[in-house]
Amino acid sequence: MNGLQLSKEYYETYGKPMLEENFPDLLPYLAVGFTGSGSERWGFDDEISRDHDFEPGFCLFLPDESIVDAKQEFRLERAYAKLPKEYLGVKRQPMSPVGGNRNGVKRTADFFTVSVGSPDGLLTTEQWLQLPSNALGEATNGEVWFDGFGELTLIRDRLNAMPEDIRLKRLAGNLLLMAQSGQYNFTRCLNHHEPEAAQLACGEFVNAALQAIFLLDRQYMPYYKWSFRALRTTLHEEELADKLSILLTTGLSEETAEDRYVVIEDICSDFIDRLQSENLTEAICGDMEKHAYSVNDRVRDGEIRNLHILAGV
Repeated sequence: MNGLQLSKEYYETYGKPMLEENFPDLLPYLAVGFTGSGSERWGFDDEISRDHDFEPGFCLFLPDESIVDAKQEFRLERAYAKLPKEYLGVKRQPMSPVGGNRNGVKRTADFFTVSVGSPDGLLTTEQWLQLPSNALGEATNGEVWFDGFGELTLIRDRLNAMPEDIRLKRLAGNLLLMAQSGQYNFTRCLNHHEPEAAQLACGEFVNAALQAIFLLDRQYMPYYKWSFRALRTTLHEEELADKLSILLTTGLSEETAEDRYVVIEDICSDFIDRLQSENLTEAICGDMEKHAYSVNDRVRDGEIRNLHILAGV
């Protein structure tokens, strides 16, 4: 049983009855779910993940104090603290008197302010371009099991709907990085007899390719250590994951350098095929840089289009 399943069962067994019996008047204003930072919110946790922040618990979201005041918040906090300290052999984490717990009672606006810098999910163009994908993901991952007030769901839906111009701008920037690091700098660094720089170029290429595929699939890429797990299990991109893995895990020698470049070009070719099939580029060539600028030309808002192509990276 992973953390998400554990938390849902704990809520259904103890949290839901507690709310229905003791706080029926507040139910229309509450939301309950399991979202935020941590592998268990993405469904990526395993046995190793249980060494920290693994517990039976859930998030209880409240609107602002004009609707649910501080006294009612305190009552909810006390009721949550009194829930069983262990479930299915897993113990709950001690409640911190100064905050910082991932579960428990929290204001919806506070949660989103910490996650994305906006209490209501209304982001400026600058925020949309600069917020890391994993931050947007942590604000919208996991599950919501109850939302009587609708505020939590509204904000999550708002954040999940990345504007198309922003998606294209971020995509164009990462495609350009793929061109620079993979198609150009990798072999150039080797020709300069700088294998370390060539290795870094491979890493840059892989990261940009990961960002690009998640953008193409309209998904938020999680924190880097879960990116390949998400690539395989969320996007079901097994073939791409295997190709990218070659670039990261094989040794760098004269024999393997050419093989790596072939893999890089193969990956770029696959991306170009997809860009063309989705009518995101007008370029007809194997040069990823030209496709990057063609994608940038698809941005309708002139101000966003005229920003530096790497503005969203």
